[in-house]
Amino acid sequence: MMASSAVYAQEAAQAAPAPAADVTAAKADPNAPVVPSVVVAGIRRGIEAAISIKKNSTSIVEAVSSEDIGKLPDSSVAESIARLPGVTAQRSRGSGKAADISVRGLAPSFNGTLVNGREQASTGNARSPEFDLFPAELIGSAMIYKTPDATVIGQGLAATIDLRTVQPLDFGKRVLAAGVRTERSGVRSGSPEGDGKRYTFSYVDQFANRTIGVALGVTSYKETGGGQQKFEGGGTEIYDPKTAANPNGLNVVVPSGFKADTETSTSKRDGVSAMLQYRPNKEFKTSVDLFYSAGTQTLKKTGLEGSIGGSWGGYDPVGVLSNATIQNGVATAGTFSNFKGDVRNHKESADDKLTSIGWNAQYKTADWTLTSDLSHSKATKNASRYETTAGVAGNTPANQLGSLSWTGFDGKNLAAMHLTSSFDYSNRSQTFLTDTDGWGGGVNSPQAGYVALPNVDDKIDAIRLTARRELNWGPVVAAQFGVNYTKRDKKRYGEEGRLVVKGGNGYGTATVPGSAIATAGTTGIPIVSFDPVGTLGPIYDMVKWVDASVLAKDWSVSEKVTTAYAMGELDGKLAGFDYRGNFGAQLVHTNQSTTGNKVDLATCTGITAATCPSAGIADGTSYNDILPSANVSFDLGNEQQLRFGAAKVLARANLDDMRASSAFGVSKDNTVPILVGSGGNAKLEPFRAKALDVSYEKYFGNKGYFSAAAFYKKLDTYILRAPRAFDFKGQVTPNTQLPTTGPYQGSTVGLLTTPTNGDGGNIRGYELSVNIPFSLVTPYLDGFGASGNFSNTESGIELPVIGFATQGVAGVKIPLPGLSKRVTNLRLYYEKYGFQFAWAARRRSDFLGEISDFQDNAQLTFVKGETIIDLQASYEFSQKYLKGLSIYVQANNWNNTPYQEYNGTDSTAISYKTVFGRTYQFGLSYKF
Repeated sequence: MMASSAVYAQEAAQAAPAPAADVTAAKADPNAPVVPSVVVAGIRRGIEAAISIKKNSTSIVEAVSSEDIGKLPDSSVAESIARLPGVTAQRSRGSGKAADISVRGLAPSFNGTLVNGREQASTGNARSPEFDLFPAELIGSAMIYKTPDATVIGQGLAATIDLRTVQPLDFGKRVLAAGVRTERSGVRSGSPEGDGKRYTFSYVDQFANRTIGVALGVTSYKETGGGQQKFEGGGTEIYDPKTAANPNGLNVVVPSGFKADTETSTSKRDGVSAMLQYRPNKEFKTSVDLFYSAGTQTLKKTGLEGSIGGSWGGYDPVGVLSNATIQNGVATAGTFSNFKGDVRNHKESADDKLTSIGWNAQYKTADWTLTSDLSHSKATKNASRYETTAGVAGNTPANQLGSLSWTGFDGKNLAAMHLTSSFDYSNRSQTFLTDTDGWGGGVNSPQAGYVALPNVDDKIDAIRLTARRELNWGPVVAAQFGVNYTKRDKKRYGEEGRLVVKGGNGYGTATVPGSAIATAGTTGIPIVSFDPVGTLGPIYDMVKWVDASVLAKDWSVSEKVTTAYAMGELDGKLAGFDYRGNFGAQLVHTNQSTTGNKVDLATCTGITAATCPSAGIADGTSYNDILPSANVSFDLGNEQQLRFGAAKVLARANLDDMRASSAFGVSKDNTVPILVGSGGNAKLEPFRAKALDVSYEKYFGNKGYFSAAAFYKKLDTYILRAPRAFDFKGQVTPNTQLPTTGPYQGSTVGLLTTPTNGDGGNIRGYELSVNIPFSLVTPYLDGFGASGNFSNTESGIELPVIGFATQGVAGVKIPLPGLSKRVTNLRLYYEKYGFQFAWAARRRSDFLGEISDFQDNAQLTFVKGETIIDLQASYEFSQKYLKGLSIYVQANNWNNTPYQEYNGTDSTAISYKTVFGRTYQFGLSYKF
């Protein structure tokens, strides 16, 4: 990354407290009095380093810094960042850990994520990489740019998150550290507990009279997650509706269906961070850095799903209600006959790898500083998803099926029901691997399961050249200008297909391997359990599935972005107040091209390559953006600052939204025949916004501060799916069927529904933050301290549900994805005599979050607000042979808060619930 005052401040904050120059001066005067020095470490070291970054920046930023080498305040990067003002995290549906970061009420995709100032490749559909790829032990600090300056490349619309690794020449001496940690997860979840181990090693050294610096960080961990009990309701329906033809109908609300899983996960990751610095003199320095992360994740889902009051497939007969307890039109308890459950034994696996290499060189003359930067980032992900179904064959008579009973249903909260089944799904003599419900289309296309093998490759290459000139133009004390060129190539490809029991007919069955029995989520119903990996061949054949939706998942995007920028640095006086700041602009030229598949639905009559032919399609566009920015900080005296920031910002669309894929045919739903289609948008442009910020900050040295900030963003555009007039003449073939009647008879003009740059709206809010050691109040409280922040964000933006992919969302309008109106963080700590204790809580209100569905597609759903409490305790030995040894214990999610989703209109109508339990961690580290 090119040099800026914010980056210099960060590097200085990481420096050792006793540089070599001070030692030399002390030796020069042996008679000088010995002045005792106070070395700040642990929690307060991290706090003071972060405060120094914030205080010395010319932009409005937040920061978190490691408490010691290889030790961020929390066990993950996302959890540490989520404690900053205006920042919050969404927990993963799979692990319960903080996964995605939202800043100032905007979705995670609105952030730019950098490592050492450089854009990174990703393994998902989003542009920025998942935070799981960055082990906390390899990150020295993180900075959140809430207002960018013109030198920040890869900036986001909400914020820019820059993760920084350590700089070896900023340390005053050699440092070696090693640690080991053990973990117990899923405690008090009601399911079997999980465990894990993590090993870390860090080495920082300087050579050749401190002209060469080396830093190396290595981490390796393996975790086996505890069993997570999950329940997802299938909605409600009216049984025996009262109509004119059925005046005596019960007209009672019953549960429609359910899906309940017990999930277990494994995770393994190895990471390396390395940097080599060379600084032979004050005029020249250069560095080469490497970041490598490789991991394997698996998720086993063992559960039961099925329709209760209706039918979920061609082989699923509708049952009859009996023994019902009806209150206020709701069957609070009852039994349905003909229940045909599907036992789920699914397994999702993924191997990912991220490699980032960068080279930076800087040369200074009397007035000029010239900097060059080269970087390469590559990410790959190879995944698999095995889904199997077990139960009874499709041709089993209804009188041989069991029944399902429930109690505790209130008409809304399906997760509160208690279910019992008369059929024993744990008995391998009557529960078989088979096509239970005819989801593949019937006896001629059986589907006893499904397998998907998606792959993602992403590569970013960048070069950056910058010049900085010292000036004496009144308040303009320096100017920077430069150019950055980034080339990104990303593609997604793979195969999918239905699983068919070998050697059988459409109703074929196979015995479930093994003898394991599990529990179906929160229901307590026992079911058969096995690992489906390796069954392709011995038990199943795969028949490749080809249709428009599957073909749309194969795409590639190529982006070439050239950014020219210029920035002036300010240092002057106005109305008696000293001020610092910057002003500048970026001129950004984007050239994008994408590929995909086009499908003529008139010729797509089946689910094979022969019955659903396709052809490749390519498209693209280019456009320009001018992004001005200005930041100014007034020194009000007495360590008070008043900051103002203004900028035009953008966030580029998710790459899968830009795919050129499309499927089209004559509409069968409209009264007027017309060609209609859907797909991606190769000409999609970014989200764009204008941002205004103001912040008042009162500092107490580097020990503490209070701040109050307000912000306003005007979203000029927002991307949503919408139909638009489109001429399909470039996609039709001689075999394409065109409308034969009506005003569009014979016309290739129709409606294409794609992601589109639509209108935006306003978002505004305020943030309050305090970070204070209690010793500033009274010396009797030395060692105690607290940090807390609160943010309130509002937006009048309401988006049409039809413009987004959603799951379980009621109504026709939705709020901004990622927006929690209120976010609160509080941390209390004590640190003295080697002891450290911390209690932390983070709270966010309800929000619209993003999840991944069973087909790996992103979906929006409402997530209930939650409070997460974490505890930490440690002790560092400071004498004799144990000096440098630390022991610590942590408890995450101490209050065992479940993850819950609802329909968006009634927060008591829980549609999905997961209990993760507590996670305990115990560790040892040694620094010397």
